Amino acid sequence: MAIIHPSTLIPTKLELLEEWLATPASGGLAGPGELRRVGSYRFDDPAGEVGIEALLVTRGGPVRHVVLTYRAEPLEGAAEHQIATMEHSVLGRRWVYDGTGDPVALAAYRRALAGLQHQAALEVWEGDTLVETREPTVGLTVWDPAASPDGLSVRFAREPGAVETGSPALVATWDGGSGVVATA
Repeated sequence: MAIIHPSTLIPTKLELLEEWLATPASGGLAGPGELRRVGSYRFDDPAGEVGIEALLVTRGGPVRHVVLTYRAEPLEGAAEHQIATMEHSVLGRRWVYDGTGDPVALAAYRRALAGLQHQAALEVWEGDTLVETREPTVGLTVWDPAASPDGLSVRFAREPGAVETGSPALVATWDGGSGVVATA
């Protein structure tokens, strides 16, 4: 389960993405208007240390798939994948990475492509009290799952696309759309 704490984030996720999506490293995001969140989904880190969240965002044009990881400490040897740091009012400083280069996120996607890991349930906690369980705004299904996660190479779709038959794929469905977000 993904534990969500009612909190204040500085910068917010959209502010962070607004800045990062303007850089060449992100691949950018074309389209008019302000950045808007279409939906998101999460995976659990079995060790409970790394937050793994994928956001679908748009500027009124194509939908962009962005995978983020949140860490309590910097990821050694991954400076090129660091997007920013943010202050979380409950958890403190978080180091935010492009999840497409984070080994914990890659392992979660390999397991998902093999049908061995499902998206996380979203639980909202205040201190030690479960306040609510939220439905994800993006649902995931596995198309043609791999026999094993071992040796899978994950390819992320920047823009969710059509299913290619014969290849394991994660298909995301959100209000108003669907598309492949990762393949093996």
